[in-house]
Amino acid sequence: MQVYLGIDVGSVSTNVAVLRQEGSVVDSLYIRTRGKPIEAVQTGLQEIKQRLGDAEVLGVGTTGSGRYLTGMVVGADSIKNEITAHAIAAMHIVPDVRTVLEIGGQDSKLIIIRNGIVTDFAMNTVCAAGTGSFLDQQASRLNIPISQFGELALTATAPVRIAGRCAVFAESDMIHKQQTGHSISDILQGLCQALVRNYLSNVGKGKQVTGPVVFQGGVAANKGMQRAFEDALQCPVVVPPYYNVMGAIGAALAAREELAGKGVSAFKGFTALEAAYTTRSFECSGCANLCEVIELKADEAILGRWGDRCGKWTQSALERTAAEEGEPACVFA
Repeated sequence: MQVYLGIDVGSVSTNVAVLRQEGSVVDSLYIRTRGKPIEAVQTGLQEIKQRLGDAEVLGVGTTGSGRYLTGMVVGADSIKNEITAHAIAAMHIVPDVRTVLEIGGQDSKLIIIRNGIVTDFAMNTVCAAGTGSFLDQQASRLNIPISQFGELALTATAPVRIAGRCAVFAESDMIHKQQTGHSISDILQGLCQALVRNYLSNVGKGKQVTGPVVFQGGVAANKGMQRAFEDALQCPVVVPPYYNVMGAIGAALAAREELAGKGVSAFKGFTALEAAYTTRSFECSGCANLCEVIELKADEAILGRWGDRCGKWTQSALERTAAEEGEPACVFA
């Protein structure tokens, strides 16, 4: 079997998707990053390797906040931002999609698609209200398994109004509603409605949200949130089967497109995962930008550097060895 791999490394979860050449999903994996992206990728790919057996990997794509780091580790053929990856996946699953709602562990996105092209997008600002981590926190505080959050919210008979524009105010308001005797199900559905109002007025401000609408990301598992979106938008909201790994699916599809007619993949193979990887950062003093440069090593050999605006460290990492390298000249100096 010949497959493409997609890896989505985020702040909360690391997701891997395995696709056949025609684009169908063979397997997927959703694990917690726990602040150790390289270890999460190593663990995830080792498990995928055991599942795939002798399958041939034709290409690899990465996305997410850890996409550059992961791309260096595995030898990615395509490195795409989250907006691009989620849009590609949504259009693959629902070809006529016009709006993508994506809520992950720490951020929220809204993507507007017209005629198969991303025409606009937005992301949440500083507040994490409505993201997966906030819902996890509230479920834990109420001693409710997060897997039961949505089902319990759907049993509400009279959802209460919760202030949802701020995570701190939302939690305080929930506590107040508990103390006044409202049922947990009514509070949970009220929270879902509040978070949807916040999403549409913040992330969706000024955007024309029209159907078909696809809801993806880890929070799409919450049926209470799906219902709240449908009530607010007055249209059906589609949750795809692989809603929680759509970024990884999009990354795999991007790798397939990147390699079309170009031959051999840059994938280093599963044995490359056995190396000891270390990272460090340093501040470049070559000019007033004071760029923070990230450096990745495998068994003490420099794999790559990134984060500099002028490219001096990026280029030097490609052209020189660690032993030879001094500080290169800054383009902006």
